[in-house]
Amino acid sequence: MPHRDDPRRLAARRAIEREPRNAMAWVLLAEAELDAGDANAGAAAAQRAIMLAPGHPEALARLGYAQWMQGRHAEAAASLRAASRNAPNHPGIALWLGHVLEDVGEAEAANDAYTHAYRLAPDPAIAAYLLAWRRRLCDWRDLDRLTQQVREAVRQGRAVIEPFAFLSEDASAAEQLQCARLRAGAIAGSVRPLPASAPVAGAQIARAPLRIGFLSNGFGAHPTGLLTVAFFEALAAHSDIETHLFALNRDDGSEVRRRLQAAAHTLHDVAQRPHAQVAMNIRDTGIEILFDLRGWGGGGTPEVLAMRPAPLQVNWLAYPGTSGAPWIDYVLADPFVLPSSLAASFSERLAWLPRCFQPSDTRRAIPQPQPRGAYGLPEHGVVFCCFNNSYKLNPSSFSRALAVLAQVEGSVLWLLSGPGSADARLRAAAQAAGIDASRLVFMPKQPQAEYLARLQHADLFLDTNPYNAHTTASDALWAGCPVLTRPGDTFAARVAGSLNYHLGLDEMNVRDDAEYIALATALGRDPERLSALRARLRERVTTSGLFEMTAFAADFASIVTRMAERRRDGLAPADLADTARS
Repeated sequence: MPHRDDPRRLAARRAIEREPRNAMAWVLLAEAELDAGDANAGAAAAQRAIMLAPGHPEALARLGYAQWMQGRHAEAAASLRAASRNAPNHPGIALWLGHVLEDVGEAEAANDAYTHAYRLAPDPAIAAYLLAWRRRLCDWRDLDRLTQQVREAVRQGRAVIEPFAFLSEDASAAEQLQCARLRAGAIAGSVRPLPASAPVAGAQIARAPLRIGFLSNGFGAHPTGLLTVAFFEALAAHSDIETHLFALNRDDGSEVRRRLQAAAHTLHDVAQRPHAQVAMNIRDTGIEILFDLRGWGGGGTPEVLAMRPAPLQVNWLAYPGTSGAPWIDYVLADPFVLPSSLAASFSERLAWLPRCFQPSDTRRAIPQPQPRGAYGLPEHGVVFCCFNNSYKLNPSSFSRALAVLAQVEGSVLWLLSGPGSADARLRAAAQAAGIDASRLVFMPKQPQAEYLARLQHADLFLDTNPYNAHTTASDALWAGCPVLTRPGDTFAARVAGSLNYHLGLDEMNVRDDAEYIALATALGRDPERLSALRARLRERVTTSGLFEMTAFAADFASIVTRMAERRRDGLAPADLADTARS
């Protein structure tokens, strides 16, 4: 059954029929098409508006947004710059320009665009974008003031804030739920669900394999692909489950993408398709349980999930928090990362795996590294590292790491290089704290194999709060680098702790910052103790079950089968625990 068009698009097209030479009518059509996820139609409508009114800033802005959706980022930046020149006092255009400048690598110019937008309209929604980008740039000016404005607006329900960016704020799980609900509510008001699907006879269901779908923009050489590929390969052995991957990203030609294609029953390329088409593809495939592997992270399509293409929909893996969305039934987690004490702050029912909720690629080889000097590291001394993205490295976490450096003579802190002038800002902050800036060593982003090779030179990973290392923590542990973390009171603050717990390295999960600094310092000053810890980690990697993807796939199959059985029995979703031994 075709999906009926949404009212906004229909109204915009009727306006064009009445006034085909009205440029603003074409702008409104462009906006409606873009909101529906149709970049090509949106671009065509915006170009028609520009033909009728050359230089129209609203038309140029919509064209730029369409080009951004199409992956034509340089053209998008040119269009939005032109729009900004023609409407220099338009905060929305300045905001969109900032988004595009991020993607073309003009990090500091993006900061200027967000700052300009905020000066024009200092409201919480724009404050949130400025705050998130300044965190990426380690530009901590006005951080407390911006944070207070954003959190207060969320608490009072006065602004729709991107939930992913909000995870970096030191907010409670209840605040995160409020933020997600506000965002979900905005989408619910603009999306029309698909018509109800026809019921399937019980006998027909019993004979068919359970069809599970996974929706993501990370099916390739991306953290999501790297985490899931070995799991999907193991799940392929379960003949009673049929796996369908719905890829929002184009084929990147990577080995990971090839492995995913081979592991799945079908990999559906739904990149750059309108939301309704993606939803109908999922519906027509007969997916019974759909896993959202993006959530509120960038590049996802919550509008597709809001259309309810599958009877059961699950939040898993990529977004470490609640969806706050009525169209998501379950969140897949484990009892450490999501204890029952946090259940009230989740809109979903909790489905617990007996092992860590985060899988990993256990087929990855770890190449031999070059000598330390080749990476800018000293030949001697302890190498502390934190390869988390720069937005996680806030003033509190950075100060904690510097306190460790101050007490471990000759040590260095190895960091992932950030965008723009982020590295220079961190060096300046270290110098201001009395730490020689040369003790910070920066690593540009590397291909996976080269990154794993370099990790072997890292002695101890210093995690961040309130947003932990996730994929990065798995990488470090797999390469033999212990992870020190302070589990917090939100999902995002407990992922590294879950990995340690399931490894049997509970002592690496500390209670507070004082204990964190003390343990990191003690390990840094005692080479034998650090060496023994690393040896125990290597042993636990092979014996703990954390990296056993065959067992993980069996646990996963068990829990999704229980989800499906409840639905087939006419029962509502309920909290589920897989009691299989890990």
